[in-house]
Amino acid sequence: MLGNGTSRKQIPIQKLKELGTVYGCNAIYRECAVDHLIAVDTKMIREIYDSGYHLENKVYTNPNKYTKTLKDINILNPNKGWSSGPTAMFVASKNNHRVIVILGFDYTGLGDKNQNVNNIYAGTLNYKGINEKATYYGNWQRQTMMCANLHPKVKYIRVTENKKSYIPDLLKDLPNVKHITLPEFVQKFGIKPLPN
Repeated sequence: MLGNGTSRKQIPIQKLKELGTVYGCNAIYRECAVDHLIAVDTKMIREIYDSGYHLENKVYTNPNKYTKTLKDINILNPNKGWSSGPTAMFVASKNNHRVIVILGFDYTGLGDKNQNVNNIYAGTLNYKGINEKATYYGNWQRQTMMCANLHPKVKYIRVTENKKSYIPDLLKDLPNVKHITLPEFVQKFGIKPLPN
């Protein structure tokens, strides 16, 4: 399961597809087709739809006035009202995966005092500029916690960049959520990281 935080930039998506089903969010479709693409922002779903990506790939979004007019798009029901990352986690959980590995769920921003946006696609269409202020992450971590609590039999493994990476208090004591570092992840799955 791929969020778009910069901690996942060294992970080759094609290699992940050899290891299992890949769920991704928003603009990830620009670099690679994933098994399930989730986008809940209307501007982002417009971009995806206009590209024609949905004609050959599974795309999921929330119901709204615009998306109800679209063909060949999976409308989520019920609509959780969550952000794309936690929604993708929810879709993966509902698809009966016993173990879900989560990459790119960084939560905090980059730079001095974690103030700058933390997204691989920052500075591109439908995203904040690279020097803009990071979006507050409280909803993301709360929604991640809610999803994990709704699916206690699913084991979630969140990959962080290193041992100093942020781990939200809401996720620290959940029995079905484990945090490992990027070096531990690549060693465990035999993945050769991309150059940084």
